[in-house]
Amino acid sequence: MEQLQDSTILSPGHKDVTAGPCLQTAGCRNVAPVLNRVGDKWSMMIVMTLSDGSKRFSELKRAIDGISQRMLTLSLRGLERDGMVSRTVTPTIPPRVDYELTELGRSLREPVKALGDWAIKHIDCIRSAQRRFDEREDAA
Repeated sequence: MEQLQDSTILSPGHKDVTAGPCLQTAGCRNVAPVLNRVGDKWSMMIVMTLSDGSKRFSELKRAIDGISQRMLTLSLRGLERDGMVSRTVTPTIPPRVDYELTELGRSLREPVKALGDWAIKHIDCIRSAQRRFDEREDAA
């Protein structure tokens, strides 16, 4: 059990919403690895590529421009470990390995699409801000 600063004892699964920053800090520590995974460029490209159905490793590699074999392997393993992607091996010669989104992975499609739409909508503004910043840094 976890004891908070105000002596409130929490049993597993119980959250005291009145505990203030103490829980928020623990929550941040718990959420940070998940945000690192779902915020990773390659992981999101894999999620979007798999959003229309299962794919073999080589299909993913061809569909995701610029990803190395090693990075694809590492990203798929991380997504599989986090429960967002399933890996199915069919015992043929050579073995066939297919990757597809799990229910949890499919639930990411909407927020990832929304983030992509936001980036497309604001890319000119972002690039303009980057130019202004770079010009200011160059002048200094």
